[in-house]
Amino acid sequence: MTSLDSALRPRLPSPLREMADDRFERHGVRLLLKRDDLIHPELIGNKWRKLAPNLEAAAGRPLVTFGGAYSNHLRATAAAGRLLGVPTVGVVRGQELADRPLNPSLARCAADGMRLHFVDRSTYRHKAEPETLAAILRAVRAEEAYVVPEGGSNAEAVRGCTALGAELRGVADVVAIACGTGGTLAGLAAGLGAGQRALGVPVLKGGFLAADIRRLQEAAFGGPQGTWSLDERFHFGGYARTTPELDAFADDFEQRHGLPVERLYVAKMLYALVALTEEGAFPRGTSLAATVTGSPFPAPPAG
Repeated sequence: MTSLDSALRPRLPSPLREMADDRFERHGVRLLLKRDDLIHPELIGNKWRKLAPNLEAAAGRPLVTFGGAYSNHLRATAAAGRLLGVPTVGVVRGQELADRPLNPSLARCAADGMRLHFVDRSTYRHKAEPETLAAILRAVRAEEAYVVPEGGSNAEAVRGCTALGAELRGVADVVAIACGTGGTLAGLAAGLGAGQRALGVPVLKGGFLAADIRRLQEAAFGGPQGTWSLDERFHFGGYARTTPELDAFADDFEQRHGLPVERLYVAKMLYALVALTEEGAFPRGTSLAATVTGSPFPAPPAG
């Protein structure tokens, strides 16, 4: 057990539960839920798996990281900072938000001690460029901080996420996960065994994620690892977007299984799996593991 594990006491491996659901059973598909949402009450799901190796690497230095107004990653980083006594700064996309009341997500970050720094969207797009990053670090007076990228996805995080795949070796043919920045999928695929594949459901529009995943695997492992694919049809309008159809699906899933369904990631992944099963994407006899990466939090209005 690492010192970080001793301090934060994660529940690992996370529980795996078989679910009885006729929408899968009538097609001969076995549905399992990988409950990464139960790893830690505040560093939930893939946020633990990606943050933990970065927290170890930071070695107590202040953390600077990036995200949008509803970023799960910002909340997890702020919580980690509070629990470990480490200062945190969150660089938030959207200068216009600086003069508005904080939404529930950013208010939680601030309550956990994170200093919020709002930047315009053009600056945010260039945040990984050395000159722009250096200017941001000067502006927040944190030149010596450890920088964690948006979504927590870097080589350290990808290597940390291989443990998710290792926990699922031999128990599922296909492992599905909702994708934001692609780091979890990159590590998951690398950790799975022969004959298994990872399926990513992007929650953002744009079609850029496959190239990002390849770059992350190159940085983490020196080249491609594992078998993975993306289905980009189920973003429901893009990041932090939902629709009445998605909300109704999530409500129904909650009633069927007694499981609160996070809308911005998990609901889209589960919806995709039902649709793909009905399309015949999974042969009869397939074992399908759906990774629950988060729990519900107040979200923006549908639209």
